[in-house]
Amino acid sequence: MLKRPFDKTKLPSRHVTEGPARAPHRSFLYAMGLTEEEIHQPLVGVATCWNEAAPCNIALNRQAQAVKLGVKEASGTPREFTTITVTDGIAMGHEGMRASLASREAIADTVELTMRGHCYDAIVGLAGCDKSLPGMMMAMVRLNVPSVFIYGGSIMPGRYKGKDITVQDVFEAVGKHQAGANSDEELRAIEKAACPSAGACGGQFTANTMACVSEAIGLALMNSSGAPAPYESRDAYGTASGIAAMHLLEQNIRARDIVTRKSLENAARVVACTGGSTNAGLHLPAIAHEAGLEFYLDDVCEIFRDTPYFVDLKPGGNYVAKDLYEAGGVPVVMKELRKAGLIHEDCMTASGRAIGEELDLIEREADGKVIYPIETPITQTGGVVGLKGNLAPQGAIVKVAGIAAEDQVFTGPARVFECEEDAFEAVKIRGYKEGEVIVIRNEGPAGGPGMREMLATTAALSGQGMGKKVALITDGRFSGATRGFCVGHVGPEAAHGGPIALVQDGDVITIDAVNGAISVDLTDEELAARKDAWSGPRETIYASGSLWKYAQLVGETYKGAVTHPGGAAEKHVYADL
Repeated sequence: MLKRPFDKTKLPSRHVTEGPARAPHRSFLYAMGLTEEEIHQPLVGVATCWNEAAPCNIALNRQAQAVKLGVKEASGTPREFTTITVTDGIAMGHEGMRASLASREAIADTVELTMRGHCYDAIVGLAGCDKSLPGMMMAMVRLNVPSVFIYGGSIMPGRYKGKDITVQDVFEAVGKHQAGANSDEELRAIEKAACPSAGACGGQFTANTMACVSEAIGLALMNSSGAPAPYESRDAYGTASGIAAMHLLEQNIRARDIVTRKSLENAARVVACTGGSTNAGLHLPAIAHEAGLEFYLDDVCEIFRDTPYFVDLKPGGNYVAKDLYEAGGVPVVMKELRKAGLIHEDCMTASGRAIGEELDLIEREADGKVIYPIETPITQTGGVVGLKGNLAPQGAIVKVAGIAAEDQVFTGPARVFECEEDAFEAVKIRGYKEGEVIVIRNEGPAGGPGMREMLATTAALSGQGMGKKVALITDGRFSGATRGFCVGHVGPEAAHGGPIALVQDGDVITIDAVNGAISVDLTDEELAARKDAWSGPRETIYASGSLWKYAQLVGETYKGAVTHPGGAAEKHVYADL
């Protein structure tokens, strides 16, 4: 590709590379081996969440090198940097999970600060594990520079006794082990077989859900999220993403030109039809918030309600991300949605083309196995459902993918636990009864703090064969790998005096995912009397440090659990300074 000149008079990097006053700054750049030509080209941040915490992130460093080649090929100067990741598979089921959702904000903040501090003109962001995907996309929208997202790719499925398995199977094997249904040796064999390569969890858990979102929302090149992490083809997508960022810079197409109300709706459609993670109900509002858009849990659930579920992925279904990729990936899924008029085709994408133009290029059709034709879906409504009622006035969310319609209404007496550890200990010793609604409170964003996921508890229930025989509700979250009748994001949370704080053992709770309702059999007067007698939020041990700070700043769950005023309040756009 021929070198092409860029006018830097309006680009942020002019503040560090142009004019006599910037000689000291340029000397730092020369120290790193840059040529004079490279210094005066646009500077493109190549941000990764690389670390040695988990397989989700381990390949990002290598993939970033491919991105840098693309940036250089298109006359840009790449500047690689890293930020943190908290990996949920490692953090799950203990105090470490409190750091997970807070890490989303830290990722967005640190990417923003790095870009601001060094005056980079555009960004290509690579992420692998759950919160790093929305965190990276939030930073892109906040900065509003030309932006391209690329997913690090999924893990290959493990094989055990002739079947594909994922880390979800290991969590559920723990439940079986507690129930005496498998031996120490079998558990050890499963844990060693489940995760055979680099890459993020293979089911339609949060990482792959948000990877699909990255394409549907337009920030990632079409089909770039599909190939598993070990595939060499990921390098080609990396190089293409670097070139795409330079094309966007040349055309001044920025993140908020791509992330609009319509593109958020497209993203929610893809979450619904793939039976994606309930965490999308938290992350889509948070991404919208960065653009100054009001796109709340209610809005997400409204789209879920009338979107057919037609992609058969774990945990509710049978296949993993590698299978979706081989069936044609997100482009084929969106092509099916388009047939039913459920896609806004005029939304801009990272390629510089509209979604409709991109879909016109897709020749493959639904295979009928992984991706069903939209005319004959698995179910007529989305795999994720919003709930509202006197137990959750601000809403709640439940994944129903894989749950039969007759099992989507549940009524039973409450069994209340003040935190996840208490519930997990009770589940281990079968300290609950069939037909009960297990209530785990004080796990919201502020009250936890950190809004932990409950996979250890829900997987233990599934492993004991009780996934359909009890229900579970919480003001915390669930992993995308959770299955069973599990309601999360109940708002207001207990720490804010929501009704979930007032529930007592034996109160009768009804969850109706068919009609989108959740209620406790108490009158308004009874709830008011309990609120008057409520002793206030439970005191936590987090009285300083980052989790204390997060608890002070974090807002309501239905708005995305965000920690700053967002795009609606800003008085400048970084890219225009």
